[in-house]
Amino acid sequence: MATYVNNLRLKEITTGDEDGTWGTSTNTNLELITDGFSYGTKEMAADANETFTMPDATADDTRSFYLKITSAVSLTSTREVTLGPNTVSKVWMIENATSGSQIITIKQGSGATINVANGSKVMVVTDGAGAGAAVLNANPTEAVVDLTSDVTGTLPVANGGTGITSFGSGVADFLGTPSSANLATALTDETGTGVAVFNVSPALTTPKITTGIQNASANTVISMDSSVFFSGAFSDEVTALGNTGTAVTIDCDDGNVFTATLTGNCTFTLASANSTSNRATSFTLILTNDGTASRTVALAGGTFKYPGGSLSRTEDANAVDIWFFFSPDNGTTWYVSIPMANLTT
Repeated sequence: MATYVNNLRLKEITTGDEDGTWGTSTNTNLELITDGFSYGTKEMAADANETFTMPDATADDTRSFYLKITSAVSLTSTREVTLGPNTVSKVWMIENATSGSQIITIKQGSGATINVANGSKVMVVTDGAGAGAAVLNANPTEAVVDLTSDVTGTLPVANGGTGITSFGSGVADFLGTPSSANLATALTDETGTGVAVFNVSPALTTPKITTGIQNASANTVISMDSSVFFSGAFSDEVTALGNTGTAVTIDCDDGNVFTATLTGNCTFTLASANSTSNRATSFTLILTNDGTASRTVALAGGTFKYPGGSLSRTEDANAVDIWFFFSPDNGTTWYVSIPMANLTT
């Protein structure tokens, strides 16, 4: 009697069986072996855990080496995909192509499982240990190079290195002759912070500093001339104040753009404009009214000046006004305007 106990569920013909027809079973086995190196897709039928079982001596995508798992519906939470039978030991490359942006958990028995993030691929191996079978991560790991022991000598600048043989020697040439050849002193001299980021390209004969200063304090001055500019997107931090109630504080140290929903007759208090003299401060407030019309807004924390001596805001329910605040004197005086009002949909 034929058996199917191997890891690809191939038909193992008993000695003396299938006289005159064994060739058909053998050819089927050969095709199933090639399926074990192929690409296949299995679809989860519902928003629920699913089991895909490799059938005996029958073509099925579960047998594929690269197994893309999709779903007929959007998943709403992490779902388990069980690979059966639990006696099969095999390597799979699993792709999570399900809808709903959820993780799928690959399991075989009650042992270890592997999570596959949506849109990701993970190579796994099942140990085929039966009821307690486990799924293991078979992704290749990268070799870690210990630069302290694996790299010796000095790599010249011409070959993409720094030419530095010690903490002090060669630093002056590498940084373009700063005021000190000591690295820590040189960085402090050049940036005022002692912290800088270097982008060194092997293609450059002379490495250069390209990304500026990290961890600069509020009082750090970055000098720029006409040859210095920002490349790429430049954006302000947005701070969500949420529902205002009757009082809310805007701390200018928290960002340059604030959003809030007016849920009561509210007083906005401005704080932390700047503690350093000769500094100007500005920020934008996007204020959305809730469903109740005619709420009032008051400002505190300085002297406020408005175009023409007064300011008119939109009091309609659900309307949006964009406020602009500017102080040239550390928050003592604020110039306030509403450049965009009554932004309703």
